[in-house]
Amino acid sequence: MNLRDRVALNIQDLRRARGLSQEELAHRADVSRGHMGKVENAKFAASLDLLERIARALNVDPEELFARR
Repeated sequence: MNLRDRVALNIQDLRRARGLSQEELAHRADVSRGHMGKVENAKFAASLDLLERIARALNVDPEELFARR
């Protein structure tokens, strides 16, 4: 699994574990829902700034987005 796929799956898993919709996570991370969808489906390589906002919105350390699960 490449890094983009791993990050995408981790974001999905963390979002679902917190009971958030993709739209709610996008709102909290200040990005469009469509853009968040592309990040979660590994169709877009998110910037470090965006990953940091997503981690903050999920209330996790950014390192968790890169963890092997």
